[in-house]
Amino acid sequence: MRAESNGTSRQILCVFPRYTSSFGTFEHAYPLTDGVRAFMPPQGLLLLAAYLPKEWQVKFVDENLRRATKEEFEWAEAVFVSGMHIQRQQMNDICRRAHEFDLPVALGGPSVSACPDYYPSFDYLHVGELGDATNQLLEILSRDTSRPGQQVVLTTKDRVPMTEFPIPAYELADVKRYFLGSIQYSSGCPYQCEFCDIPGLYGRNPRLKSPEQIIAELDRLRECGMTDTVYFVDDNFIGNRKAAMDLLPHLIEWQKKTGYVVRLACEATLNIAKRPEILEKMREAYFVTIFCGIETPDPDALKAMHKDHNMMVPILEGVRTINSYGMEVVSGIIMGLDTDKPNTAEALLAFVDESRIPLLTINLLQALPKTPLWDRLEKEGRLVDDEGRDSNVNFLLPYEDVVASWKHAMGVAYEPEKVYARFQYQCDEVYPHRLKMPVPDEMKAWPNIRRGLVMLRNIFWKVGVLGDYRRVFWKFALGRIRRGDIEGLIGCTMIAHHLITFARAASSGKQNASNYSIRLREASVPAE
Repeated sequence: MRAESNGTSRQILCVFPRYTSSFGTFEHAYPLTDGVRAFMPPQGLLLLAAYLPKEWQVKFVDENLRRATKEEFEWAEAVFVSGMHIQRQQMNDICRRAHEFDLPVALGGPSVSACPDYYPSFDYLHVGELGDATNQLLEILSRDTSRPGQQVVLTTKDRVPMTEFPIPAYELADVKRYFLGSIQYSSGCPYQCEFCDIPGLYGRNPRLKSPEQIIAELDRLRECGMTDTVYFVDDNFIGNRKAAMDLLPHLIEWQKKTGYVVRLACEATLNIAKRPEILEKMREAYFVTIFCGIETPDPDALKAMHKDHNMMVPILEGVRTINSYGMEVVSGIIMGLDTDKPNTAEALLAFVDESRIPLLTINLLQALPKTPLWDRLEKEGRLVDDEGRDSNVNFLLPYEDVVASWKHAMGVAYEPEKVYARFQYQCDEVYPHRLKMPVPDEMKAWPNIRRGLVMLRNIFWKVGVLGDYRRVFWKFALGRIRRGDIEGLIGCTMIAHHLITFARAASSGKQNASNYSIRLREASVPAE
């Protein structure tokens, strides 16, 4: 489905802002690859690019790959931007640069939808999902591309059904330069975790695409060059369990047809461990990773944040169950909760050791607008408006102690020996449970062999020769080589290198203690 045109033709420049250095974007792994420069293709802007009237021309620039040029701004009649809170300064900078060319700039996406007041400089604010507000914006620009006298706020009331979404314009993105492919199946989540803004932004009744749409999008990603892992960016893959079960047979058939070249990953609540019928189908569809928002191993804390569904099965048992289907668990962890105690960091580190989860994104609690947490802390007078802090929450424990505990947890959890020990466990106890099939011809072709050789060269030189933890690396690497597991060697080493490098910066105070903090020490471009 495309928006209708009134016969006009416009030139639209879609610009996606750079990310600030973050634990979850894996930028320290990129130098070990064969040319990866960015995390994932942005779904929002590529969807919008595909929705524009067919008479309109569109260019797409991801500033994680390169900056938009003077020539591109001169070509454009309007600029569209989208992003998350962590990209706030970079979004404002794109707006400033576009205004130097007197271009109208429209901003959409999750950050402006939650906090329109963060963006006073933009000409148009698009609040909400694709829908009537989008059509209003396009209608305005079809009539007049001059900048409005004052900011115009357009709010979606009638959303386009996801079954009518066009395939995102992946062909505009340099797909081969991304660490992961991205795909969206649903929007919304039925749960109401206190700290999460998803229900407030997108609703509690998940909206869905059809399985046929997902297969068409996967085909398009493959046509555009994606051959590695595709990540379902849905906030909860099993937000609608029946729909997930309806989709999985289609994914299984697609994998059989394409030779299981692509691996799949997703986010899901930990209670997926209670659904063996879903896990078995996910294994058959070649899902290899599930991100679970475990948040904390403390049952009292889970109850307090209304994440009782994490207690439907003991956490460690749930992790082991998922592992038994060949899927590695990645976890989100929050520190600074009201239930935290002085020994919380040590309890967390004990959980890390026992769970053997290799990758845990450990963040300080941040109160986001449109969440129950924000509302509660606002009533209690515990929101802190200080951009010099790593969190906007007035913790019950002393702020300095909480930050020090976070730094300690990051430093210890990601010591090279500990990281590689956890990956060794995955190689020995988790990956062997994955679906086994012959190596497809595509993987035996010279371009893929060359990619592997380039990555091995980079890994051996940058980690095995120049790295200061090379003894730990070689102990792991030689074991993988003896077993003929080159794929495991490459995959584990890339992620481990990022985790170790980022955690060292974090524990020394050079990185934010929250992915949502607006304290952007290393903004990639100057802010407005």
